[in-house]
Amino acid sequence: MAKPPQDIKQLFQQYSENDTMTIDDLLRFMIEVQKEENATIHDAQAIFKHFNIFHSRRGLHLDAFFRYLLDLNPPLPVKVHQDMEAPLSHYFLYTGHNSYLTGNQLSSKSSVEPIIKALRWGVRVIELDLWPNSKKQKDVKVCHGGTLTSPVDLIKCLHAVKDNAFVASEYPVVITFEDHLTPNLQAQVADMVIKVFGPMLYCPGTDCLEKFPSPESLKKRVLISTKPPEKFQNSKSSSKKGTLMIEKSYSNTNSDTTDQRDQLDDGEFIEEVDEEKAAPEYRNLISIHALKLKGRLESIFQDIIQNKAKRLSMSEQQLENAVTKYHGTDIVRFTQQNLLRVYPKGMRIDSSNYNPFVGWEHGAQMVAFNMQGSGKYLGIMQGMFRGNGRCGYVKKPDFLLNDDQYNDVLVPCKPKQVKTTLKVKIYLGEGWHLDFRRTHFDRFSPPDFFVKVRIAGVQADKRKMRTRVIMNQWIPEWNEKFEFPLTVPELALLRISVYDFDDIRKHDFAGQTCLPVSELRRGIRAVPLHNREGDQYKHTRLLICFQFD
Repeated sequence: MAKPPQDIKQLFQQYSENDTMTIDDLLRFMIEVQKEENATIHDAQAIFKHFNIFHSRRGLHLDAFFRYLLDLNPPLPVKVHQDMEAPLSHYFLYTGHNSYLTGNQLSSKSSVEPIIKALRWGVRVIELDLWPNSKKQKDVKVCHGGTLTSPVDLIKCLHAVKDNAFVASEYPVVITFEDHLTPNLQAQVADMVIKVFGPMLYCPGTDCLEKFPSPESLKKRVLISTKPPEKFQNSKSSSKKGTLMIEKSYSNTNSDTTDQRDQLDDGEFIEEVDEEKAAPEYRNLISIHALKLKGRLESIFQDIIQNKAKRLSMSEQQLENAVTKYHGTDIVRFTQQNLLRVYPKGMRIDSSNYNPFVGWEHGAQMVAFNMQGSGKYLGIMQGMFRGNGRCGYVKKPDFLLNDDQYNDVLVPCKPKQVKTTLKVKIYLGEGWHLDFRRTHFDRFSPPDFFVKVRIAGVQADKRKMRTRVIMNQWIPEWNEKFEFPLTVPELALLRISVYDFDDIRKHDFAGQTCLPVSELRRGIRAVPLHNREGDQYKHTRLLICFQFD
C-alpha cells in the first residue's frame, strides 16, 4: 500500500490537531487547498461516512486522510456543467468515422460491436454507409463500399444504436448516412428508422432549419443527417471497382504535387443534389442536411455562409489545404451557424487518425475518428471528451463564436500572450501490482517507472517533459514539479503517460490519460490511468497536484 509523501504529511499536520482531522478541519482543507469554494459541511460529512472504518470518534487520522485523497478526488468534474442551451453548432461533438468497422478500412469485418462500444464511450455521432444488398434485393447492408469489408445488416445497426444511445449520456445521437441507395430502398430505410426509433426520432418537419436546436432540447433524441445520392450505383459494379479504387488511392498519394496540395480538387465539391429526387419518406427524416458545393476554394465559404443549419464534410487534407490558403477565418465564420465534419483521408486504410486540432482550432464540430485501435491522436480525442461530464458535447471556446476574438487568439501573425501557467506536481503512483502480472514488466525485479508529461494544443503551447526513473518500485514516488505556460488554455490537453524504463528495448507502456486543462480541478487529485485503447484500469492511478497562476 502506498504511503503518504512528505507534502501530504505536512498538509495533514497543518489542517489537524493531535493527529486527527475533524469535519470542520476537512472542510477548511477542501476550500483552501482543493479550491472547492462551494463545498459544504454536508460534503465533508459524506467523506467521513465513506471512511467510517478509518476514523476515530474525533476525526480522520493520516492514513484515512491519504485514502480520501486517493479515492475521492477525481481530476475532472463528474457532472455536465457547461451551458447546454446553445445551438448544436456551438459544440464539439464526439464523432465516429465508419463506426461499424472492427479493424482496417480495406478488409475488416463490419459489426454492431464497434457501434455499441463507441456509444458506451460517449460517442454522439455514428456513421453508417448504406448500400443495396446484392444477395437480398430488398435489403440494405452497411459496409465500406468498394472494399473487401464484410457487411452487416442495417436493421441490426439501428437496433444497436437504439439500445445503447443513452447509456453513457442523455444528449442527442446523430446518425450520418453515406447513402448509395435507390429511391425504393430509401423508402425502405425510412420505414426501418421510424419503426426502430419511434418517438426517439427528431423530425423537424421542415426542409431546412433556420438554426440548430440545443443539445438540452434534444435530450434522448436521435437525429438523421445525410445527403441524398447523386446517382445509384449498384453493389455489383462497386465491388468490381474495389481493387481499382484501392490502387488509385495508392497512386494518388504517391503522385502528390505541390499544386495538388495547395488547392482543393474541384471534383471533391459537388453541387447539392435536388432532394426532391429522393423518396419523400426518407427526405422527411433528415434533420441535419448534408451539403457539398462545386466551385473554387475562394468562393466556397462565401457561397455557403447563407445556407444556415447545414452540414459540410471535408477530408483532413481538404481542411489543411483550406487553412493553408488563409481561409481559417471563413471556416470559423461558417461553423458559427453550420456544422463542419472532418473525416480521415482515404489513405488511412489502417484506420489510423490525424491531428484533431486543425479542425478544433477552426470550429469544426464533427472531427470524425476511427474509434477502433489506439494511438496518440485517439488518446487526445478521448481526452477532449472526458470533459463536461463525459456527455459527448463540449462547448466551443468563445473566441470561435466571435470573428474578432478568433483573429486575436489564433491568427498566426498575432503575438501570443500567456494567459495562464499550469503547475503540475506528480507525487506517486499505485495499483500496477493489482492490474498487471508480477512478471509483466520485468521477470526478476519490480518495474522502473517514469512519467512523460505533455501538453497537446495549439503550436505555441506544446511542451514535453518527464520525471526521473524510480528503480525497482511497484509504488514509485517522484515528487516532481512541472510548469506549462499556455496561450490558449481553452484548447489545451494534458497528456500523461507512464512507462517502465528499458535501456535496451523499447520502454514498456504502463498507462496513460489525457485531460482537458480548462476542466482540471485544482488541488491534489487522483488521476486514473487507461490502457492503449482508452479503457480505464481498475486500480492504477497517479496522485497529482494541479495549480494555476
